[in-house]
Amino acid sequence: MESTVFAGAATAGSSGLFRCKPGQPEWERLKNGLPDRVRVYSILLEKGDPNALLIGTQFGVFRSADGGESWLDLGVPAEERPLLSLLVDPKDAATIYAGSDYTAIFKTEDAGATWRRLPTVQPAGAITDCFPVRVLKMAIDPNNTDEVYAALEVGGVIRSLDGGEHWEDISQGLLDLSEEPHLRNCILSDDLTEGMMDLHALSVSAEQPGTVWVANRMGLFVSNDRGDSWREFGINRFSDLTYGRDLLVSPHDPNVFIAGLSESSRGNAGSVYRSGDTGDTWQRLDHDISIDSTVMTIAVSGNDPNRIYCAARLGQVFGTEDGGATWNAFPLPSGVEDVRAIACF
Repeated sequence: MESTVFAGAATAGSSGLFRCKPGQPEWERLKNGLPDRVRVYSILLEKGDPNALLIGTQFGVFRSADGGESWLDLGVPAEERPLLSLLVDPKDAATIYAGSDYTAIFKTEDAGATWRRLPTVQPAGAITDCFPVRVLKMAIDPNNTDEVYAALEVGGVIRSLDGGEHWEDISQGLLDLSEEPHLRNCILSDDLTEGMMDLHALSVSAEQPGTVWVANRMGLFVSNDRGDSWREFGINRFSDLTYGRDLLVSPHDPNVFIAGLSESSRGNAGSVYRSGDTGDTWQRLDHDISIDSTVMTIAVSGNDPNRIYCAARLGQVFGTEDGGATWNAFPLPSGVEDVRAIACF
């Protein structure tokens, strides 16, 4: 391993935050300042400071200024809700969003000194009899950082055009697509719109103002009008695995997208795909390794575009230092599962 890598797990009994440094043979569990039995759902490296990072947990948001050696509770008033997703304004590092259960989003504009809950909305088509509607991922349009989007697990997608002050449901186009026979799906309820409303990730590229990509149980979908309408991309033209769990734009090139595609939420196969043309075509990136469970999370180093890591649900971590030409496995300690977050310098 040539980079310091962090991984977060949320399994009861074996959860926690783990770190592996260059030349270090094993993962170490980080504890100093973190509560016992902490479950880590998200990790955010702060741009410009290689030692600063944030994590979202069931106890709130914690910050480290020394590369994970110690941690400080930032005091998000989340009322014991898990903080599942973190987002920083690319033009203002002091502005951070934290997403949680029940469609809750909290915002700070002073690097965590104070927080407030934003007036979000829950989409009318949300499936509410499964579990709390969760804010799993958020994204900002780099061309206009007042445009903020949130992907909701079994809840659809919402949008703010004024930095979170007002929100609106932009899920109707996804509900319309659920009328297509191949996009009708339910597992946790009797509602066949469930699959299309089961969003896991979304992303916006600086190269495509107003274009939003989402990953859900049924594949990848795209809007060219800020979510007013949606169309199916058809990732099955490039991949046999279509369950989308993570989707991001490279911090080095707005034309490069990377997606985690798998068999199902708890399947036996996962993969990493890359697009070099803002999503028009995709190629499989992982080679000569066997990802044996769902790819839950992907990270691209902010220092090196060829350094990419991914983590699968059952504790597998894989990394490449050469843009996918070769991969190495870095399995987490035995028993560590439900890996939700990964980050690398």
